[in-house]
Amino acid sequence: MASTRILFLFSLMFSFFMASSFASNFQQEFDITWGDGRAQFLNNGELLTLSLDKTSGSGFKSKNQYLFGKIDMQLKLVPGNSAGTVTAYYLSSLGSTHDEIDFEFLGNLSGDPYILHTNVFTQGKGNREQQFYLWFDPTADFHSYSILWNPQHILFSVDGTPIREFKNLESRGIAYPKDQPMRIYSSLWNADDWATRGGLVKTDWSKAPFVASYKNFNSQACIWSSSGSSSCSSSSNNSNNTSWLKEGLDSTGQQRMKRVQSKYMIYNYCSDTKRFSQGLPPECTLT
Repeated sequence: MASTRILFLFSLMFSFFMASSFASNFQQEFDITWGDGRAQFLNNGELLTLSLDKTSGSGFKSKNQYLFGKIDMQLKLVPGNSAGTVTAYYLSSLGSTHDEIDFEFLGNLSGDPYILHTNVFTQGKGNREQQFYLWFDPTADFHSYSILWNPQHILFSVDGTPIREFKNLESRGIAYPKDQPMRIYSSLWNADDWATRGGLVKTDWSKAPFVASYKNFNSQACIWSSSGSSSCSSSSNNSNNTSWLKEGLDSTGQQRMKRVQSKYMIYNYCSDTKRFSQGLPPECTLT
């Protein structure tokens, strides 16, 4: 049975085979990479916290590399006056021509909204920022932030609501991240030179330590091995569920995304004709 599944999926996607995976224990899935004790596994690995003080921030990365995946993480952001801080949660490969898919949460003064900053890098080229206000208080409770990355689409979602899509337009000469495996990274760090109101509002260190919390990581993903092949694992009860590999937005999903963008998007690189005075990036006119 296992060999049949391997042969079937090989005909669909590279050298994939199926295995079930329940990835809720952070100690099994992630390594703390920096912070000198400021990042902690709690509740037997069910909770992970990052903290930032004047000396240092902290961060972690996934043990696995992925070549395509549907990644879900619940975050509760730094409460109160978080101005100057950035909580970053993203996928990235390495090197000067790296690919990257970003969620970044830019801190705020108490009472002001957080800014959700998104970006997509292909072959080392970014400058594809879209920014949003969130329609809830992201510090009061945990909320889900998801990245779908498959051969056709990159889709950013918040609590199951799509907010941004980046399509594979390689046929039109636009690079798409599909060849470089990426790890999941997250960090909490000080960026008061730019994060809040363009750097006008600095970090108030009397409020430190600043703490962000993580729980309920789940993935349906193609895990990259050192031998240069991928295996697909699913955190769903149905280990044969590979629908995410071809998942995109139907008309209802497109409408939901457009409603969010019309209400909550505060910056779109595809509308910034001043920044791109020589012409907007080509994907802006093709999507």
